[in-house]
Amino acid sequence: MKVLVVHNYYQQPGGEDGVFEDESALLERKGHPVVRVAVHNDSIDTMSVLQRAAAGVGTIWSRTSYAQVAEILERERPDVMHVHNTLPLLSPAIYHAARKHGVAVVQTLHNYRMLCPGSLFYRDGKICELCLGKMPLPAVVHRCYRGSTVASGAVAAMLVTHRALGTWNQAVNRYISMTDFGKSKFVEGGIPQEKIVVKPHFVNADLRPGPGDGGYILFVGRLTVDKGINVLLEAWSKQKTDLKLKIAGDGPLREDVLKVAAENEGVEWLGQRKPAEIYDLMASACAVVVPSVWYETFGRVVAESFAVGTPAIVSRIGAIEELVDEGQTGLHFSPGDPVELADKINWMSANHAARDEMRREARRVYEEKFSTDSNYRQLISVYREAIEDVRATA
Repeated sequence: MKVLVVHNYYQQPGGEDGVFEDESALLERKGHPVVRVAVHNDSIDTMSVLQRAAAGVGTIWSRTSYAQVAEILERERPDVMHVHNTLPLLSPAIYHAARKHGVAVVQTLHNYRMLCPGSLFYRDGKICELCLGKMPLPAVVHRCYRGSTVASGAVAAMLVTHRALGTWNQAVNRYISMTDFGKSKFVEGGIPQEKIVVKPHFVNADLRPGPGDGGYILFVGRLTVDKGINVLLEAWSKQKTDLKLKIAGDGPLREDVLKVAAENEGVEWLGQRKPAEIYDLMASACAVVVPSVWYETFGRVVAESFAVGTPAIVSRIGAIEELVDEGQTGLHFSPGDPVELADKINWMSANHAARDEMRREARRVYEEKFSTDSNYRQLISVYREAIEDVRATA
């Protein structure tokens, strides 16, 4: 099976970029010819004003990307085109190029952009679903994409145009959602249920269970309000353990983290770390904490922590709640509630036997759901469904 894999890289590296690279490499290791098509948002910085205006129009329908992908489809003749991100340089026009050439299309739903121009269902510090299943005008009013009315208008116009063209329902054969929660949101937004397959991401590393004896709780992620780092910092002032808090990552709230670390010797900011270092940190952690206050579409940090047998303490919201079984592989707390989070940290520290059992169960869940072999089987199954869908409608 030959696969054309397509992705528009973001200016800030993120999980979507990693999934694009990891899945492509996995397919190659399994013997599949893989053709990559990738563009990068860094090119926007070098554009003139007129070129940026043209790129804004291209967000809706990029004739250049359509032609380029059509040429590749004609030359390479893949069995399936797997798309990760099209915004803003590629545009959904590429789906139609594949459809014209009789090539099955699979789209991974890494975020909620198809339903929310801001992609997060999160605005002004709280969940926002004003655009879900409706005309996305509120996103333009609130400048939800890049803080720009013009840019938000371009994304909103793209969504409305392709909804009217039937792109989402007719030009894509299968969607991949990482969780049932994510699937439910896209169904609510109008995507046919039968087109969405639930397949989680995987951890592309040869990892073994760790000891969990480092005496610390670990946070890994961007230092932003939506990731809940401020909630964690407040919770830490209320917890009553001898554990330390290690924070790996960077972002807008770095100064807040540095201030707390300067005042509390039990808090350490590690900055950005390489994946191998993160896995080592996770392996020795008492628990990993994911205090997000928005609808995470997956929660890769949870899968990575399970790979080394480390339980997770997560917000009771969206996809991350679904990934963690309360009392089995970790604990839940109410999103945005530092008091309850502190209580969960206290419990995790005090209950050694239960925590050891959680470690064993977390590793078992990883092997069942988030390993490379499990993911490969599911991915190929999705491709086959998409191909059969094309054949049935030919």
